[in-house]
Order: sequence, then C-alpha cells, then structure tokens
Amino acid sequence: MSATIVYLHGFNSGPASVKAQLLGHAIAALDAPSRPAYFVPQLHHRPAAAMREVTAWVDAAGGAFGGRSLTFVGSSLGGFYATYLAERYGAKAALINPAIRPAKSLASYLGPQRNTATGETYVLTRGHFVELETFSVERVTDPRRYLLLLQSGDELLDWQEAVAFYAGAWQSVQGGGDHAFQHFETQIAPILRFSGIANA
Repeated sequence: MSATIVYLHGFNSGPASVKAQLLGHAIAALDAPSRPAYFVPQLHHRPAAAMREVTAWVDAAGGAFGGRSLTFVGSSLGGFYATYLAERYGAKAALINPAIRPAKSLASYLGPQRNTATGETYVLTRGHFVELETFSVERVTDPRRYLLLLQSGDELLDWQEAVAFYAGAWQSVQGGGDHAFQHFETQIAPILRFSGIANA
C-alpha cells in the first residue's frame, strides 16, 4: 500500500458527499499495488470531538506517516481541518475551496442546524467557534506540502483570501464554478499525483 488518503468533508456534510464518493471510486479503480488506503470519517459537529476522532485514527494507523505517505484532502471546513492536521503530522494536504477563518464564515449560521448527509440535528453555538479557533494555523510551515484548488465563483468563501494564505503552495484557480466545486472529477488525477500515486 503506497499511501494513505484521508478525506475530510465540509460543514453539515458527510462521507456520502459527491466529492468523497468520486475520489473513492477513482481510488478503487487503481491497480492494487498503487492503491492508497482511503479513510473518510463522519466528522462530529463539535470541532474538538472531530479532531480527537481523526487524530486517534491516524495515531492508531501508524502515528506520523511522513509527508510522502499521508495526505489529507479537505473541502471547505474540511480544508481548515486538513491544514491543522497536515501541520500536526508533517503531511500533505489538498484543499478544495477551503475555509480559512470558519468562525467568521459560519457566524451567520448560529442556531439550529440539520446535517443534510446524516439527518442529525444540533445547535451551532459560539462554543463551536471557540473550539475552531484552537485549530487555527497562523501560517503553513512548508507551502510545498499543499495543493490549493479554488473556483472564483465560490459564493460562500473569498478565494483570494485562500490564495494569500497559501502563498507558495501549488495553486489552481478556475474562473467561475461555485463553492461545491464544479467538475471536481477533473481534479482527481492531480490530487492523486500530488499524493504520490505516480500512475494516477
């Protein structure tokens, strides 16, 4: 097994999300010798619980994998988490329209929530934002370990903020599109190659 890829979904989403499934199908289609392990956790709505569960899995699976064998792929809020985890483990991260300051971008969502993927209901509180702040990264230590995928038509997040924050990273900015990232399937091969899978 050549690598491990961990996909982190966005706010009120889950492992059944379109991007997680597309990436999973592409990985399953690879030849066995080059096929990475693929882990897609259902992230808890409490940030502290979500990161506790993911780090427990990574630690149990082998601790610090090293930057060439462990890649986090994160979409939106998952991109925020992926950045924290990549810094913690010295791993790579591929980020899809990532949230840079989620406590700010989610402020208008305070109150009752329903996860569209799982049906779970909960209340988004300022306590969630306090927890999110504990996982903020002031600046990435090695931008070369990051692949940034953006669409300028993102209706929820400012793509230019991400360009500035991940300055020096591998960056692809497409005109148009939206926050969900239109035609994500075209980005799967670059993500897999970035993750060290040569024949992707």
